[in-house]
Amino acid sequence: MVQLTEFRVVMPLSLEEYRIAQMYMVTKMQEQQTSGTEGVEILVNEPFENEEFGKGQYTSKIYHLQSKAPTWLTAIAPTNSLIIEEEAWNAYPKCKTVLKCPYFTRFRLTIETIHVADNGQSHNVHNLPNELLNNRKVEIVDIASNVRDYWSYVIGGPPVDLATFQSKKTGRGLLQPGWQSTVNPVMTAYKLVTVDVPYWGFGYRLEQLLLGGERALFVESHKQCFSWIDEWFGLSFEDVRQMELQMDQALNEALHHQHAPQIASHGLLPVVKGSTLNSSTGTATNNGMGNPKVDDRDQQLVDLQKNCAQGKIGGEKIVEPNVQMMISSPF
Repeated sequence: MVQLTEFRVVMPLSLEEYRIAQMYMVTKMQEQQTSGTEGVEILVNEPFENEEFGKGQYTSKIYHLQSKAPTWLTAIAPTNSLIIEEEAWNAYPKCKTVLKCPYFTRFRLTIETIHVADNGQSHNVHNLPNELLNNRKVEIVDIASNVRDYWSYVIGGPPVDLATFQSKKTGRGLLQPGWQSTVNPVMTAYKLVTVDVPYWGFGYRLEQLLLGGERALFVESHKQCFSWIDEWFGLSFEDVRQMELQMDQALNEALHHQHAPQIASHGLLPVVKGSTLNSSTGTATNNGMGNPKVDDRDQQLVDLQKNCAQGKIGGEKIVEPNVQMMISSPF
């Protein structure tokens, strides 16, 4: 069953400020999450133009997240297959992000974002038809909330109490209850998350875990975004774009030695032995090298479905971890 949730992230920023703040936030968080073995690999980062969005910036990335997957998933999926492929079209104030997993070929998570200069009260900024509106769930994300769960810690960064934080450069801060109705400037990122994992036996369970991961990511990343205001405030868009490009190169160098020889192209993956990448689309051709054979993968998924339905993995009862599945894209 497809899950449709609209997360409304209210921020005490103007639309133009948020454009710079978001780029700074994504760049810094990617740096924090990347080590020699796991993190973010950037394949493409270039301008684009199409009929749907007009002009903007296209990115293609890989998230290496093996250690952050729940135990029941690592019991069946090979370690080197637990990666997430991301394509993103940033045509601010509209953005779209598509996440896929090459191992679970039918998995798809889409985040469609529209940024509006309001405090989160617009009814239907995505212009959804009535059928989808009836299935949509709405969640208001309060960045001043201090409630943290497992994925808050996985995402990283020290806890931030925005009720006691105040910017030295702008004087903004001390976000007390009800701040969304009193601050000026104010804007909202309306993030429509559609997640579909059409696998019998464990699909719904994984969909709920993914939504929980997205919720925590939106809270923690936007907390950090505002708490870093004195770092990015006053920077120009060109300043932050240059910072982003320099960081892309550094992140790729940090991961290249560990991952480049091991991964075969499966949609957005890097070029390896006989695989070619189209830099304008982020897509690649695959000569069948590196990933499990299709028949083997399908059989593994059938086994996983049966075991989940029976409450078992590998003949053992599943011990439900106190964790949720995570995704590392804050767009």
